[in-house]
Amino acid sequence: MAGPTHEVFNQFDELSGYDLLATDAALRDALARAGAQWALPQLGAYGAQLGRAETYQLARDANRHGPEMRPFDSRGRRVDQVEFHPSWHTLMALYRAQGLISLPFSNAQPGRWSAWAAGFYLHGQVEQGTLCPATMTTASIPVLQKEPALWAQLQGKLYSDAYDARDVPVADKASVWLGMGMTEKQGGSDVRANTTQATPLRSGPGAGGRGGEYLLRGHKWFFSAPMCDAHLVVAQTPHGGPACFYVPRWRPDGSKNAVHVQRLKDKVGNRSNSSSEVEFDGAWGLLMGEEGRGIPTIIEMATMTRLNCVIGSAAMLRQATVQAIAYARQRQAFGKRLAEQPLMRSVLADLALESEAALVLAMRLAHAFEHADDPAQRAWKRVVTPAAKFWVCKRAVELTGEAMEVFGGNGYVEDGVMARLFREAPVNSIWEGSGNVMCLDVLRALAREPEAAAALLAELAQDAAGEPRLVAELDTLAQWLGQGAPVPEAAARTLTQRLALVAQACLLRRHAPACVADGFIATRFADPHWGRVVGALDARALAVDALLERAFPA
Repeated sequence: MAGPTHEVFNQFDELSGYDLLATDAALRDALARAGAQWALPQLGAYGAQLGRAETYQLARDANRHGPEMRPFDSRGRRVDQVEFHPSWHTLMALYRAQGLISLPFSNAQPGRWSAWAAGFYLHGQVEQGTLCPATMTTASIPVLQKEPALWAQLQGKLYSDAYDARDVPVADKASVWLGMGMTEKQGGSDVRANTTQATPLRSGPGAGGRGGEYLLRGHKWFFSAPMCDAHLVVAQTPHGGPACFYVPRWRPDGSKNAVHVQRLKDKVGNRSNSSSEVEFDGAWGLLMGEEGRGIPTIIEMATMTRLNCVIGSAAMLRQATVQAIAYARQRQAFGKRLAEQPLMRSVLADLALESEAALVLAMRLAHAFEHADDPAQRAWKRVVTPAAKFWVCKRAVELTGEAMEVFGGNGYVEDGVMARLFREAPVNSIWEGSGNVMCLDVLRALAREPEAAAALLAELAQDAAGEPRLVAELDTLAQWLGQGAPVPEAAARTLTQRLALVAQACLLRRHAPACVADGFIATRFADPHWGRVVGALDARALAVDALLERAFPA
């Protein structure tokens, strides 16, 4: 293109207009392993739709024109509404139409959790903010199922694939969204420090019984997606301790519930989604479970949302890797395409290895969630989920920055995909428990269920057999865990990192092509300096062309 002073050449836009599933061999392999081939037609159509330039534009618009707070209507009546750009609603409707909200629970076919994870992973490559209410809604289903009367009212609306954006009482809606509210100013991850109070609407015998009505007074410092139709909220009861409550936006009598949005958070990333501060001024709520059991009740929901964090971060790693490879194959510098230059090949190979390792771990966890009644799978769900959240989410933070650097200054401007990925990546490390919380959770799980840890290491040992580096790593972990004393808290990050890495390596050895598995093991377990900088490896020892072709076919 010629301008008045110069010709524009050697400039290439970020990738769009491609099929996300057709170009992802690792994801298709994972679906086949899970027996989820029945989902391929719909997931294929969804991957093609998500990859369109128009969908990338929707994501750009939803993040550029973020939600706006409208606390009052034109006559001063409190409405606590959050208004969104039309692109947000289009993306929300697109996700809901796939049936992904209820898929793990409403579908009895084998591989349903893997099919759900694949759909979530595909969507997360293009837009992440809309996955926040989707995550919480899906995770609320098993908690709500334990409340028969409430579940009878909500089941059809949760299982609906229709998108209903109206701000009206639940009874009048075709479908609903659920959120959660735990974090308070003084407590953060320490939910037991919460001060919000819940008072029974009536006194006497049975007042605090299951399903009882309460009024909540207090606050939440982070209250995600306040336009959800209801939230599950933790509050203190007068005598029983913390409890979990179902708190709708509208009371059963049709009046606005007293959940007052104070302001929206001005976040680093996740700009399309609304996160807020709220106050409960006598907000009406229904007790979920029993008084004093609020934290275990809400943690059941949080266990699944942590899996979502792993999948979402794997999705960002995938998108960063694909964008970097596609760009490097076109852009020239110093007489060669970037993808042909030795040092860049080291960076791209590292990205490709990290991306597939994150995916194979995320999909293995989805399989464990589907078969959670199996004791052998429980170790993956209970021990490896927090380890994966710690490791994969942190890797996404580093590697999205590295992929941005492949684009140079073009990656550092807001017009492109790379800046949004970079700003989005940290949220999954922080949300649902920061890195330290995840590592301490791993220690707790290992201490409480040592037999699960032993079963996990035994399973990994089968995949490690014949690979001395992995055998040695598993032996070291077994020694740590078999000392008879708890692993010191100060060592929790080291243990968790090593557990996540060896799990990824063993899974790749079982499922991935040799170029991927051998490359991952050679770089992650042979070189003591690996990990300080992305691409700090000798690409001459790797099958780089095969790695890049598998990651994203030329």
